[in-house]
Amino acid sequence: MDNIERFGVFLPSFVWKEDGPERAEGIKDFARHVEDLGFDSIFITDHLLAAQQFYSVSFMEPLVTLALVAGVTDRVKLGTSVMVVPVRNPVMFAKQVATLQFLSQGRFVLGAGIGWYPPEYAAVGVRKQERGARTDEILDIIIPLLEGETVSYEGEFYSIENVLIEPLPAQRPEIWIGGGSQLADAGSPDLPRFVRAVKERILRTEGWIPRPTCPPDDIARDWEELQAFLTENGRDPADLTVAHENFMHFVATDDPARARAEQHQAFLRVMSEARGPDYLEEVYLFGTPGEIVESLQQRIDAGVQRFMLHTMTPDPAQLDQWATEIVPHVRFPEPAA
Repeated sequence: MDNIERFGVFLPSFVWKEDGPERAEGIKDFARHVEDLGFDSIFITDHLLAAQQFYSVSFMEPLVTLALVAGVTDRVKLGTSVMVVPVRNPVMFAKQVATLQFLSQGRFVLGAGIGWYPPEYAAVGVRKQERGARTDEILDIIIPLLEGETVSYEGEFYSIENVLIEPLPAQRPEIWIGGGSQLADAGSPDLPRFVRAVKERILRTEGWIPRPTCPPDDIARDWEELQAFLTENGRDPADLTVAHENFMHFVATDDPARARAEQHQAFLRVMSEARGPDYLEEVYLFGTPGEIVESLQQRIDAGVQRFMLHTMTPDPAQLDQWATEIVPHVRFPEPAA
């Protein structure tokens, strides 16, 4: 497998106040360029509201935007990382996912998680403390719906009777669960550990997405824990996809100070200033091309099998540099014989 087939690209679905109609055409051009360069996939962020605790931008609705991308591409997978599941109605959600999987001819990957931003739950009448239990009930409902079953379900939050979703795709999309540890920091929205509930969701699905804010040593520890959990519960860890998302802005220089200065400027067009420069450099991909390659290598050595990288600009020229100056230089393990 070529290295580029292990890399996906996040669509620049953030919106700046000065953006006009040209951004819609730009999204389509960007998606075509990702496919033309040979990248494996196009992923997208999900935030219902402007999550100003960490971001300085709003994001487009992911499933609608991926439907647009499906219409201008033919090969690349289309994914979410991650959909904030508990803010959605399960039947409507299943219908949207089934439709996107049908229209894209089986290219969708549902990256799913519980989210973290309190105002998003409040906006749809959900309490943040319910997010895990609601996510589990929604998975209970949507998995059989997407597999073509007629579903009746009675839970604490959702109740449905004899529901069938059509049109059905040829097969349901893979589901990759986001979660795990993150850098221990006062500004982090969740605990810096891998909670059992996330492992249990991963057990019933096809993949795991370690948090972008999880440093390599913590990914390695989480992966060790997860492999043991899967094995104890009768699942072969080799069957699981480990796909890590992260943020990167390429700067063509061997000067670390210059690289970081330009990168911080680019990051602050998308990120908020709340976490500070030290935090950003601790968890995201900063530095010269060589330093970025080494950071990616550390994550591969920790167990990551695939990457989905966020661009900090809608300019597709960044992708050409990623494809030539970064992607070919990382080393993935040889597949087992």
